[in-house]
Amino acid sequence: MSDRQAVEQTVHLYVEGMAFGNEAALKKAFHPKSSIIGYYQNAVEWLTRDEFIAAILSEEPAPPGTQPYMDIQSVDVEGDAASVKVTDDFAGMRFTDYLSLLKIDGRWTIVSKLYHLHL
Repeated sequence: MSDRQAVEQTVHLYVEGMAFGNEAALKKAFHPKSSIIGYYQNAVEWLTRDEFIAAILSEEPAPPGTQPYMDIQSVDVEGDAASVKVTDDFAGMRFTDYLSLLKIDGRWTIVSKLYHLHL
């Protein structure tokens, strides 16, 4: 598998983990020290991975068999660093996420998520 494919696989893991409230998938996709940042309800939201996962799990998951909306617009990989722009839906809201990934011990993991909530 190429690095680009492995990065995209991590993004799929993240989006599907979010859509279906899969805590294990989200923990696998995000580094324990990752940060999730954006404007939510007119205030800057700055979350740890565990705070983000708790927020995800507090929402109703998508029904089984649902195909989560995900549009990967760009993937840039340079050595052990990668950047992805992806638009996805969660809990009736549409987000554009800018994900920074780092290859650690041979595995791509999200170290930062900067998001925009579409209104």
